[in-house]
Amino acid sequence: MPFACTVSAVPTQLVDDDRVTVTRWDFEPGATTGWHRHGMDYVVVILTDAVMAWEVDGVVTELEVKAGQSYSRLTGVEHDVKNAGTTHLAFVEIEMKR
Repeated sequence: MPFACTVSAVPTQLVDDDRVTVTRWDFEPGATTGWHRHGMDYVVVILTDAVMAWEVDGVVTELEVKAGQSYSRLTGVEHDVKNAGTTHLAFVEIEMKR
């Protein structure tokens, strides 16, 4: 079941060259990215302490994240990301083109 959402997360593209696409994502409480699938492997670096949730294959995972944490994902997984907390959530997403 898709996340209930009244506001969308705001992407700001920081870099887009022949090697990487770097995007900052800002989420007010309750904001979501909407369903999407990455065409490249990517790394996420958390910028704020917050509660992040994501849904993949009907399974929702919720996690308290801290500024400075990071994780990587392989291309191809369809998912949605939500700020499930009461404070601002921000992260930088680095998609690797090669």
